Amino acid sequence: MKERDRFMGVNSIRFYERFPNEDVCYQYIAEIKWASGFVCKKCGHTNYCVGRKPYSRRCTRCKYDESPTAGTMFDKCKFSLHLAFHLAFHLAFKISTKKKGMSSLELSHEFDLKQITCWEFKWKIQQAMRSSKQHPLCGTVHVDEFYIGEYEESKIGRSLESKKRLVVVALEILEKGGVGRAYAQVISNASGEEFKPFFKDYISTEAHVITDIWKGYLPLKSEYPFLEQIPSEKGANFPELHVHIMNIQGWLRGIHHHCSKEHLQGYLDEYHYRYNRRNHMDTIFDNLICRMVKYDTVRRNHHKRISAL
Repeated sequence: MKERDRFMGVNSIRFYERFPNEDVCYQYIAEIKWASGFVCKKCGHTNYCVGRKPYSRRCTRCKYDESPTAGTMFDKCKFSLHLAFHLAFHLAFKISTKKKGMSSLELSHEFDLKQITCWEFKWKIQQAMRSSKQHPLCGTVHVDEFYIGEYEESKIGRSLESKKRLVVVALEILEKGGVGRAYAQVISNASGEEFKPFFKDYISTEAHVITDIWKGYLPLKSEYPFLEQIPSEKGANFPELHVHIMNIQGWLRGIHHHCSKEHLQGYLDEYHYRYNRRNHMDTIFDNLICRMVKYDTVRRNHHKRISAL
């Protein structure tokens, strides 16, 4: 099987030339979906013939006709696949080149769609942007928590009664200077029990993890032998991490204005999808489309259904 023709770059003119109509978009998805060959979802047969719709495939045994969009995030979309590609490209392009991203209101004005329709599609894309958890942070890793929300009088520090949302964040500090990858996760409280899943998913046990002296990190030392605790000194000992935190907070305030507790993780995933691919912009659109096409498979493999709205 020949290697598929991946779209590279973030140039708008090249994108319009590469995807001029609906037919080309169906072909692109079909090549991703069946890159390893066709297997019928109904009976497992591997032989097929041409189906009824563009680039669909019909099983020669049970006659099940499968569209390229079936089981993907493009299935039952409220608008054309061609328009969905344009929306995804705009989001990928803005994510990879603009610090503030692109709001659903901007998308609705640009594509003449209802804002709720754009928001629902963007929420789907945010689900595709969730980390694969295949690239744990290594080397020196700084970890801290921060709050997202408005100031509340008499609620300071790590207060459990605050209405703000607590987030734990980890940032890779490179040996030769600069920063590497980063991840963030919403947590209910600053305890070892809440920290442990985040550490397990995103940080190598061989990493030199540095945190402040909060007692909630103490239970992690048994699994992370190189964990070190030092005074924060109001962020002075974690300058790169606190710049990262301020950038997240500024991004949320600047483009989204308000973020509900239920959807905060999606926005954090969107931010770090962009952040972790800042040096790989050429492949960001293709990567996003691949994730949206393979989303159903990823969901089944994790034995967990995630609402894509």
